[in-house]
Amino acid sequence: MFCEQLAQECTVDASEPSVVRLSQDIWSSLVEVNERVNRTILPVTDRDHWGVVDRWDYPDDGLGDCEDIQLLKRKLLIEAGLVRRALRMTVVVDEQGEGHAVLMARTDHGDFILDNKRDAVLAWQQSGYRYVKREGDDSAAWAWLGDRIAPIVTANR
Repeated sequence: MFCEQLAQECTVDASEPSVVRLSQDIWSSLVEVNERVNRTILPVTDRDHWGVVDRWDYPDDGLGDCEDIQLLKRKLLIEAGLVRRALRMTVVVDEQGEGHAVLMARTDHGDFILDNKRDAVLAWQQSGYRYVKREGDDSAAWAWLGDRIAPIVTANR
């Protein structure tokens, strides 16, 4: 439904770089957007919010689950000048063994994770998560990052 309504949010422009040069300005944008969105959006499951198991949308009413929050972060970072192709929605298994969505910023200094569970932007290896899949670099298809496991809950708070 999200991709049907906002097709531009789900397309990949192969002419964009898949990795950006990590400058001080880009790092500042990553940290500022992560902290600001985490402060302003109240985490709530789709079941509690919409009465459905899973729905991707922008948290325009100030409420959203993890993928909604990451979609907003991606939108704000693109508005700040980062390229969409270097900002990949990513599915992980969190410390409680539940499915969770984070935003992966791909840079020439490694991949960094923006997460609604913490304000710190961390290198992916420091998150403590098990990485399942992320949006592909060259198509709308998901790219598997390890074992092909499907978290019971794709996204949680």
